[in-house]
Amino acid sequence: MRIESPGFFDLQVNGFAGVDFNTPGCTGEQLQLATDALRKTGVTRYLPTLITSSFDRFASCATALLDFGHEAIAGLHMEGPYISVDDGPRGAHPREHVASASVEDFKRRQDAARGRIVLVTLAPEAEGALRMIEYLVESNIRVAIGHTAASTEQICDAIKAGATLSTHLGNGCAGLLPRHPNMIWEQLAADELVASFIVDGHHLPAATVKAMIRAKSPSRSILVTDATAAAMSPPGSYRIGEASIELSPSGRVAVPGATNLAGSSLTMDRAVANSIKFAGVSIDEALAMASIQPARYIGVETSGSISAEWDPERCHLAIDAVALGPGQVNEQ
Repeated sequence: MRIESPGFFDLQVNGFAGVDFNTPGCTGEQLQLATDALRKTGVTRYLPTLITSSFDRFASCATALLDFGHEAIAGLHMEGPYISVDDGPRGAHPREHVASASVEDFKRRQDAARGRIVLVTLAPEAEGALRMIEYLVESNIRVAIGHTAASTEQICDAIKAGATLSTHLGNGCAGLLPRHPNMIWEQLAADELVASFIVDGHHLPAATVKAMIRAKSPSRSILVTDATAAAMSPPGSYRIGEASIELSPSGRVAVPGATNLAGSSLTMDRAVANSIKFAGVSIDEALAMASIQPARYIGVETSGSISAEWDPERCHLAIDAVALGPGQVNEQ
């Protein structure tokens, strides 16, 4: 079955094809390699994601990405440092750089990012989080809830302050939660929140993906990869910021010896296919979750288009051409 779609838009890319965006010193050649590799998976616009780090490290990584200046970069996603300090919710983010939500600290980071931070993921329970959310909303910056141990009341307060997205819902939280009143149910039930999901078969079981997307509805669901340098790379050792990570033959990415995941090796074409396989959404719904809906959430347009062959029996999407603009086509 032949399909056409707007180019995919990924709100959460930590790195790709052996390149870690969170390591200072990335060259233009490395970033071009990663961007070209993303395009092969249908992603024509994306948000490089900078995780919890010192200000100097953040500024250095942001500078490299912005000096690269590629039109595929629609802004930066700042994930942390205003997140939970607890093991589990913190994930692979370095504890020593987790910080209170200080508007002054954010202003320094936004200045270093030349005003290009368009999405911030934070924990509602972080000191100063509500004031930070209000400031970000006033500045036309989208706010997401993630890497949190918040109570249901704190989730509600964050929504009232202006948070509008759940970052990789079902992940970035404790492994054990109260059965009923917990942050996942609260976010699923909140119509004010769009939710992003990592549909790689490692972050969420298939039945969980199905239940969550049905609860949130496909129209309020967004596919992200949370990709690391391990994406489109062979099994082995890679990095995300200051952490060493290991890609297993099964595609699972984790800190060696740790039980928690550390980003993914997922690609967006696989995320589309997996969401259909796991959740039973239609091909049109899955394509919108990977393209129009994330772009609309950020308030920008998609870029270009993709042509692909969809095999519903094997649940396989094979992208063979990406159109980037008039007369500019990248054959796969």
